[in-house]
Amino acid sequence: MSLSFASRHCRIIGALLMRELTTRFGREGLGFVWVIAEPLMFCLGVIVMWSLIKPEYEHGIRLGPLVMTGYMSLLLYRHMISFSLGAVEGNIGLLHHRQITILHIFLARNLMEFAGTTAAFIVVYIVLIALGQVGLPADWLLLYAGWITTGTVGFGLALVFAGLAIRYEVMERLVPVLTYAMIPLSGAFFMVAWLPAQYREAFLLIPLPHGIEMVRAGVLGEFVQTYYHPAYALACGAVMIGLGLLLLADAKNRIVIE
Repeated sequence: MSLSFASRHCRIIGALLMRELTTRFGREGLGFVWVIAEPLMFCLGVIVMWSLIKPEYEHGIRLGPLVMTGYMSLLLYRHMISFSLGAVEGNIGLLHHRQITILHIFLARNLMEFAGTTAAFIVVYIVLIALGQVGLPADWLLLYAGWITTGTVGFGLALVFAGLAIRYEVMERLVPVLTYAMIPLSGAFFMVAWLPAQYREAFLLIPLPHGIEMVRAGVLGEFVQTYYHPAYALACGAVMIGLGLLLLADAKNRIVIE
């Protein structure tokens, strides 16, 4: 019975994934490749630009792995949030089918962003290995755990922002600004170890940098000092997911009435 239940939901999410791909990229051309190519071009562009204006090493850390781990994680956050804002409005007709829920829609959309950014991360990593900028991960398991933690926090933020944007129209204009504020708050372009000691624990109250620090620890290993609390970040992500679902359940009812 439980297998049948899981299989049914997986089929629904799979069908929604295919619909998202077709709607966004069409049936012709490169299709899903663009899910990978967009973040890939952004990341490589930032690495090239920074290599022209910054020294090769920052606080003893090579520029390539610093930008790769930070910028790809930041892209994951921003893509999950931005592509979740219009998810309910764009799929409101599907909610008339009793088997499809809001959670299915957001899971499909965010899984696509997670898969695309993950694939782009792998490609960027391979390119940087070929260029001699970075070696193989020092701790594969920690790298995976950090990336999943980043995705969990990003999914929670995406649900909360999407729910608020449907409830309050002004949020649609504020969310793009807030995503830019995430750049310093996430620690994407600096290490927590670079902060003055008296400010580190206060900064780590923000759930965003924990996953990025874990990814960096997994890639760079013992050569760098990292600070993270995975249980705290995952707990914050779980709370935001719950809050976001509550906001979206109420928002769905309002949209249906309108």
